[in-house]
Amino acid sequence: MVIVNDLKPGMTIEHEGNIFSVLNVDHNKTAMRQMIVKVKVKNLRTGVINEISFTGGDKIEQAHIDKKEMQYLYDDGTNLVFMDNSTYEQIEIPKERLEWEMKFMKPNDNVTISMFQTEILGVMLPDKVELQITECEPAVKGDTATSATKNAVLETGLEIRVPLFIQNGEMVVISTADGKYSGRA
Repeated sequence: MVIVNDLKPGMTIEHEGNIFSVLNVDHNKTAMRQMIVKVKVKNLRTGVINEISFTGGDKIEQAHIDKKEMQYLYDDGTNLVFMDNSTYEQIEIPKERLEWEMKFMKPNDNVTISMFQTEILGVMLPDKVELQITECEPAVKGDTATSATKNAVLETGLEIRVPLFIQNGEMVVISTADGKYSGRA
């Protein structure tokens, strides 16, 4: 049990049957009134972000999330298949739960799977990934008063905007937070 006054961003809690990751904590104390602790949280099962209010001093259960290194093997049409690197045990996660993450994973990539007890919550991506450009528009000369960009398609199918000097077949670094070009690899 954790007192809500001690909650910090990054902690995971269990509340009303759901598992949440704490994003932000706001303590509100006014005269002659008990402290209100507003906690901005992300539901780890659904991805929904909302705010929960607690009274100062309330206790809440801390959720222990296990992280396991696994290798992404393949897409079987409805599920993504991952293999534990130490036991060679395979697990399947439905594609609809990993729509965003699929844009940054290639077969044979090592990823971190987050689990609560035996329930698989999802895939934790690194901050940035290196991907190859498979399709790229030719650069258009002129009109470069501002930072000009062009469309490009990556090996995972993700479409991004890249600077004009990037060529077809180059490796680029992509931010997994927003899916934008971050630099050359």
